[in-house]
Amino acid sequence: MSTFKTVMRRILNLPEPKGDKGTATPIADKSLTSAAPTTPTAPAASVPAGLQQWTDAGARLQAQMPGPGRTEPTEAGAEAGAKSTPDSQVPWRIEDEKSGAKFAVKVGRGVLWGVVALAVITGVRSWIWAPAPAKPAPAKTDSGPQYPVEEAQAVAARFARSYLTWDESDPQARAAALARDMPRGTDTTDGWNSKGHQQVLVVQPSTVSVLGDKRARVRVDVLVNTPDAAPADKGDKGDKKDDSKKDDPKKDAKSATRWMGLEVPVVQASGRVVVTGQPGIVGVPNSGPSVPAPDSRTNDMEFAGRTRDVVDEFFSKYATGDAESVAAPGASIPALPSGMTLGTIRNWAVDEGSGTDRVGTVVVGWNVGGAEIEQTYRVKLTRVSSAQAERWQVAEVHGGLTP
Repeated sequence: MSTFKTVMRRILNLPEPKGDKGTATPIADKSLTSAAPTTPTAPAASVPAGLQQWTDAGARLQAQMPGPGRTEPTEAGAEAGAKSTPDSQVPWRIEDEKSGAKFAVKVGRGVLWGVVALAVITGVRSWIWAPAPAKPAPAKTDSGPQYPVEEAQAVAARFARSYLTWDESDPQARAAALARDMPRGTDTTDGWNSKGHQQVLVVQPSTVSVLGDKRARVRVDVLVNTPDAAPADKGDKGDKKDDSKKDDPKKDAKSATRWMGLEVPVVQASGRVVVTGQPGIVGVPNSGPSVPAPDSRTNDMEFAGRTRDVVDEFFSKYATGDAESVAAPGASIPALPSGMTLGTIRNWAVDEGSGTDRVGTVVVGWNVGGAEIEQTYRVKLTRVSSAQAERWQVAEVHGGLTP
């Protein structure tokens, strides 16, 4: 234990502890080794003041030690021997510490002070910049398997076609079609009086509202065609009635084609989706909701005037299937359906901008089916250069007024 205290005191360069009476307590030191009494030591004048006590103690010890032909000293003789012994004759000598020991002491001292300094710096920084508390990880929730939306839409669409199609001449055909998508044992003839005729032309599945417990409601839009009975013949101011029409009432019948909505309840059971019961016919909106107006654009009238001929030439070739002959190199623009011819180009405006690519809006009138129909396109022009000339050509065409 005393050795560990001595080493730590040497590393920290602390003073030696003192006794109760103010004198230094002798502590064994590896740098002070015992020497023969006959070996001369350094003169007293060269002994440091801090080691003078060790020199005096050596002198007293030498005076008390018995030698050859020497008798046991008395107290008086010890005092006389102490006085007669030269200060230079001491049983100790001072040796320099080895270089390795000095290096180890310096390294240990540096490491110790480095650890102290690091602890101080870390502590001060934690006082000023407190570490941010760790954010708790988001809790993971097991939502289970998602509802089979696509399967529900397919089942509801097939059911809607079967449900809204009927023919009084073959009522069993409707019942058999409904049985494919309803639970086993369901009465598929219930809810229809087995009269009339109706045919489904188009079925369009829409939103699926998940209700929980593996149940959902599917919206289906259906286009149906229903032959309506001709109105009663009221005659025409005494004119004779045409009795031939009475013989064939189908000649006076007219077809009514209309859209209707159908909401179908479904449930997922035994690995598939089935219809749980009677659906309900609902209306179809007559118009869409209000939407924000598109952002206004600043037009480059001068550039539009310079490129009007390019647009006219392109759309005149567009309907004939030869658009690529006047399009920019590398552009791939499929031809329009046959039977369309160019009517008029009513408007061509180019957005403000610069560079080798410019975008504009064109309104075109097409002649198709004996009528003229107006269409809007967004057209991208690109600048094509060659050794002889430089011109603008159409690189892309997209329908609709989009950014």
